[in-house]
Amino acid sequence: MNNNNISIEDVPLNGFHQLMSIRAGGGWILDGYVLSIIGVAIVQFFQHLQLDTFWQGMVAASAMLGTFCSGFLGGWLTDIVGRRRLFFVGPILFILGSVGTFWAESAMALFVLRFLVGVGVGLEYPVAGSLLTEFLPQKHRGKRLAALTILWFAGAALAYIVGNLILASGGDAAWRLVLASPAVLGVLLFVLRLGTPESPRWLISKGRLTEAEQIIRKVYGPEFSLKNVPEETAEAKVSLKDLLRSGYGKRMLFVSVFWSAAVVPMFAVYSFAPIVLKALNLDGEWASLGSIAITLLFVVGCILATRLIDTMGRRRLIIQSFLWSSLALLALGMFSHGSEMLVLVLFGAYAVFIGGAQVLELVYPNELFPTEVRAFAVGMGSSMSRIGSAAGTWLVPISLQSLGIANTMYAAAIVSFIGLLVSVWLAPETRNMTLNQAASLAR
Repeated sequence: MNNNNISIEDVPLNGFHQLMSIRAGGGWILDGYVLSIIGVAIVQFFQHLQLDTFWQGMVAASAMLGTFCSGFLGGWLTDIVGRRRLFFVGPILFILGSVGTFWAESAMALFVLRFLVGVGVGLEYPVAGSLLTEFLPQKHRGKRLAALTILWFAGAALAYIVGNLILASGGDAAWRLVLASPAVLGVLLFVLRLGTPESPRWLISKGRLTEAEQIIRKVYGPEFSLKNVPEETAEAKVSLKDLLRSGYGKRMLFVSVFWSAAVVPMFAVYSFAPIVLKALNLDGEWASLGSIAITLLFVVGCILATRLIDTMGRRRLIIQSFLWSSLALLALGMFSHGSEMLVLVLFGAYAVFIGGAQVLELVYPNELFPTEVRAFAVGMGSSMSRIGSAAGTWLVPISLQSLGIANTMYAAAIVSFIGLLVSVWLAPETRNMTLNQAASLAR
């Protein structure tokens, strides 16, 4: 069979694509778990270590600060040294940071260890996202990348379920076991990723054609070669130095702002879910069950968005997502002293509606930039969003104490509304495009 005219973006999914999806997706399960597990243990270790509101916010925000720092560096390193080498660094940092928290005796120790965990998370976004993107066929790329966000929230739900089980049976120091539990998933992920090849697109961009062709033949079959890889358009070959002052600067602005607007309210509220729900008059068993239910609704929202991403298109999906999630947060502020059921319904509505913007966090940045700067752009978008998340998370306990729950919800609604405005202004449509077409500035 002659496959000289068949692009690797047009081949059907094979066993390697499925395995690669699992290898990358495992990172998102662990990311969701490790970033959310703090919300389970937060009340117990606050009391155990007697933390004031400043250190409450700092410890909760530490992982986001780590993500901010490593997103820039990880994206740059991924484009320089390759995707494969850094594919194993995240799991190692998850293991080390999580195990260390078992012996932490101070707020500073917890801050440093959670910061280390955040560095691992920051590496996952540009490394795993770029590696998976550059192997996936065009037809399946959008849904597969969107599914990573579903896995993130699945990991978050798992954190709340496992964490609450540990708290229920582990005594006063159970929070140590809760924060150390991600290490188990980190070991499993490291083993799962053994044998992962380098991205042929990255190898081609570095002139390592022989290595690229060997991987292409191994992944797609002996009848495939470099001829089956779509060529990058000349205008797409920009350097990192030129990224922000070229046409890609506007795209970088869009990615950074919409990503931040999607995650700042979510992380700020989510990291303090038990405390926020208590402020909304949900306490005890209601708060625990509410945290789990809302987490599962985040998963539902992402599943629905994933099913709609190719029918609605990227642009329409993100605009509708921000519109309705902003209204849900606004209603939470207006009815902050309503009944338990009303609060849960509104919180659940926010969780479902924000799913569209959440799943596009990985789709848009991976589609809008060329191979040479894809990981850098994803890392930069991730970093910019996480510094906002860190600030929002740090401010939550202070805001609840000084401004009250209603104004805190109004502030979250304003951030989400900014995402809506920027999406209306800048969100492009990349549905049914190859990577080269989506990344091109000529359209």
